[in-house]
Amino acid sequence: MFRGLTESQRKAVTHPGGPLLVLAGAGSGKTRVITTRIAHLVSAGVDPYRIIAVTFTNKAAGEMKERVFSLLGGAARGLTLRTFHSLCVRILRGFADRLGYTRDFSILDDRASTRLIKRVMKDFELPSSQFKPSAMADTISRIKGAGETPETYLEFADGYRREVTARVYRNYQELLLGQNCMDFDDLLANVVALFEQQPEVRQMYQDKILHLLVDEYQDTNRAQYVIARSLNAKHQNICVAGDPDQSIYGWRGAEISNILDFEEDYPDVTVVKLEENWRSSGAILANAQALIENNQMRQEKSLLPTREAGPNVQVLGCYDEVHEAEVVVDKVMSLCENGARHGDIAVLYRTNAFSRNIEEALLKAKLPYQVVQGVEFYSRREIKDLVSYLDFLVNPRNNSSFERIVNTPPRGFGKKALATLDAIAQRENTSMYEALQTAAGSGELTRRAAGSAAAFIKLVEDLQGMLGQGPAQVLSEIITRTGYEEYISKQENGEERLENIAELLNAAARFSQDNPEGSTADYVEQVALVADIDGYEEGAGKVSLMTLHTAKGLEFPVVFIPGMEEGLIPHQRSIEDGRQTELEEERRLLYVGMTRAKDRLFLTLSKYRNEFGEPARRIESRFLSELDAGCIDLVDLSEDY
Repeated sequence: MFRGLTESQRKAVTHPGGPLLVLAGAGSGKTRVITTRIAHLVSAGVDPYRIIAVTFTNKAAGEMKERVFSLLGGAARGLTLRTFHSLCVRILRGFADRLGYTRDFSILDDRASTRLIKRVMKDFELPSSQFKPSAMADTISRIKGAGETPETYLEFADGYRREVTARVYRNYQELLLGQNCMDFDDLLANVVALFEQQPEVRQMYQDKILHLLVDEYQDTNRAQYVIARSLNAKHQNICVAGDPDQSIYGWRGAEISNILDFEEDYPDVTVVKLEENWRSSGAILANAQALIENNQMRQEKSLLPTREAGPNVQVLGCYDEVHEAEVVVDKVMSLCENGARHGDIAVLYRTNAFSRNIEEALLKAKLPYQVVQGVEFYSRREIKDLVSYLDFLVNPRNNSSFERIVNTPPRGFGKKALATLDAIAQRENTSMYEALQTAAGSGELTRRAAGSAAAFIKLVEDLQGMLGQGPAQVLSEIITRTGYEEYISKQENGEERLENIAELLNAAARFSQDNPEGSTADYVEQVALVADIDGYEEGAGKVSLMTLHTAKGLEFPVVFIPGMEEGLIPHQRSIEDGRQTELEEERRLLYVGMTRAKDRLFLTLSKYRNEFGEPARRIESRFLSELDAGCIDLVDLSEDY
């Protein structure tokens, strides 16, 4: 179990108890330390049932679970190892009724929650020129993550915009509760509320949990901080691992102060620094260290190389964005001609919109690539339709799912009928499905719509009777009974859509194989918790394209980071904001991207980029001047283009 551990790693693994802060630099074996510590605790006699480990992505949770079971085998049964959101879902499935929900509540994705907020804003008749639903959704998300309720936010409203936001937030929460739905932020906020309002539930978890381990602690927001404090309050055996230098989610509420202030929160803490880097070459680490030392909000630590220096980091100057994409692809082809594989290479960019030129150049060169966006598959129309059917069967109060499926495929239930249902639902204070059941025999619908309503109710009742058979079987029955394949095959890109449906059925079948006790509700929950990183196929043999944020936690032999210009890296918003905190997060983001590279790192920038159809002169990123001049090669390719 301890073979190959460094002295600092062994110290963290064998820590006897009490608060433990593991400051883990990039590539320092943090995951191995956490998993080995879990295995050590179990081997020392701690009941796995009394250990909870949480991390931030499904990929990381899966990797940690695999490593723990490889060390312990069957002895690991009973261990809880989940993402924060998944852990909160488990808690709420048991106690959501204490907060006014049922245990079969739905989890709304970002698009569905934004649509619901848009509806609330429409009721308030807010001008779209001043209030955008997506911006309102982001604001409400940050408010929830900070632990504020509509009431507390309204209490300290100091202006018209904040007051409006508080009222939209309040009505939005009322709609969610009425439809038995939670958004992602509610999963955290409602556990906080549960522990505050139900002390016996909080006490039950505190009694149960002897050891709590939190990975990526630098990414926790206020709600996650409170949950972690609540869970370990009794035994104080909390181990948090993270790196302030890799805190890159401030824009969605993460508070770097949680890890920076850990020693104040737990005065008797043991601090272990993991500084040896096993991933990257010495030249890459020298540049990453030189960059991050310009930040002030950090805890002092170094990246100590365990490998040779290797080739210098190359900074490639290009003429414009088209030339830049060609330079990247030419380098990819050259690397592959010299032994690299397509799957060894990643292109990491600041925003998703940046991928277009790179994709076009890869297509032109006929090179295989994957754009890593895990949620993309589940955002496709046909997939959302069928998953909405499953979600509605589990939670018929979910109006968002109902509105999506009631006339899909078309069954003679148009906008006029939906408007009638909406009016009945508001009048009777019921869900739209309950309104449909009422209206089917009340004469408030046309004869055709009433017939369609009766047929839909019969379909729903029949399908609900199948829920015990597993998601793949229910999906197959939905497709057959509704004629969905024939319907979707006639739409644009029909053949591709049919292939996507086949993949959904395969995914549902794999879920049942991997989770023999898993229900359709469990499958819908898993789909709701999919993140971008889950779309990464390791070993796919393709060049990977993804954002710098998505790349966190991954590593590649070769990394390209294009767009090294002011306004891109660092992003224009951080420059306009003017706050040092924003600029430091941009520097940390670049640091994360650079430390994904194992052997080769290429940074590219352009002299010109098109803005509103016209070429605009660009300024190189200030971060380039902060690199280690002795470990970079500057190559200006723009003059020959």
